Amino acid sequence: MTRLAPPTAAAAGARAGAGMALSAIVCVQVGIAASVGLFDDVGPDGAAALRLAWAGVVLLVLVRPRPSAFSRRGLVTSAVLGVVTGALTLCFMAAVARLPLGTASALEFLGPLGVAIARARGAVKVWPAIAAVGVLLLTEPWHGAADAGGIAFALGAAACWAAYILLTQEVGDEVAGIQGLAVSMPVAGVVAVLVARPDPAVALAPGMVLAGIGLAVLLPVIPFALEMLALRRLTTTAFGTLMSLEPAVALIVGLVGLHQTPGLGPIVGILFVVVAGIGAQRGGGRRAAGRPLGDGAALARA
Repeated sequence: MTRLAPPTAAAAGARAGAGMALSAIVCVQVGIAASVGLFDDVGPDGAAALRLAWAGVVLLVLVRPRPSAFSRRGLVTSAVLGVVTGALTLCFMAAVARLPLGTASALEFLGPLGVAIARARGAVKVWPAIAAVGVLLLTEPWHGAADAGGIAFALGAAACWAAYILLTQEVGDEVAGIQGLAVSMPVAGVVAVLVARPDPAVALAPGMVLAGIGLAVLLPVIPFALEMLALRRLTTTAFGTLMSLEPAVALIVGLVGLHQTPGLGPIVGILFVVVAGIGAQRGGGRRAAGRPLGDGAALARA
C-alpha cells in the first residue's frame, strides 16, 4: 500500500496562515458592522478613534513591550506601521459611512490586490486576475451611483492597506511575537484621536467605554494579531489574494447585520473571489524568515 507523502512545512504553513487570515477577515467585518452603531454618537472618525485607542491600551497592558525586544529598525517600522494603521482605519470608516459595506471593502481590496500582482510571478498572477473580476462584479462601477467621496476614502484605505501588508510582514520578521503590534497600535490610537478629536464627555461615558473596549478586542486586536502571524507563513501574493474574500464576507455581513441587499452581480462576484482565495492559499507558503521567531508562543506571551 502506497503511503501518502507528508505535507511540506511550507504547505502546512500556508494552510495555517490561510486559516488565520480568514479568521481575521470575519473579525474585521463583524467589528466594522458593529462600529456602525456608534456613528450617531461619535461619528465615523470617532468610532475609529475609540477602537484604536482602546486597542492600544489593551495591547500595552497585556503584551508590555520591552525595549530589548526591538532593534532600531524594528521599532521605527512598528511606529510607521502605527501611522499607516491609523490612516487606514480612519479612511475606511469614512468610506463605510458613505458606501455599502461590500462596496467599500471591494474598493479597499484594490490595495492588497496591487501587492499581490506586483509580487506575483508567472502563472500565480492568474489568482489576482480572477479576484479582480470578482471585485468589479462586487462594486459594479458601471452603474455610476456610488458616492464620490466614499470612493475617494475607500481608495485611500486601499493605498494604506497595501503599505500595511508590506510593513506588517517586515515587523513580523523583525520583532518576536506580537511585540510590534503592541507598539504600532498605540501609535495608531494617538493618530486617530488627534484627527477625530472625540468629545471626552461622550467618549468616556461608561457605556461608550465598554463598547470601545469590546470593539477594540474584536477589531483590531484579534484580527491584526492574526494577520501578523499569517504573514509569517504566507507570501504577500498569497495573503493579498486571500484578502479578496473580504469583500465577499463584507457583502454577507452587510446583508445580515446592516440589511444591505446585494444584486446578482455581487453574488456572482463572490464566486470569483472565493475561487481566487482558494487558489492563492494552495501555493502561497512562505519560506522561513531570516530571523527564526517563536510564533507558537506569541499569543501565549500576550
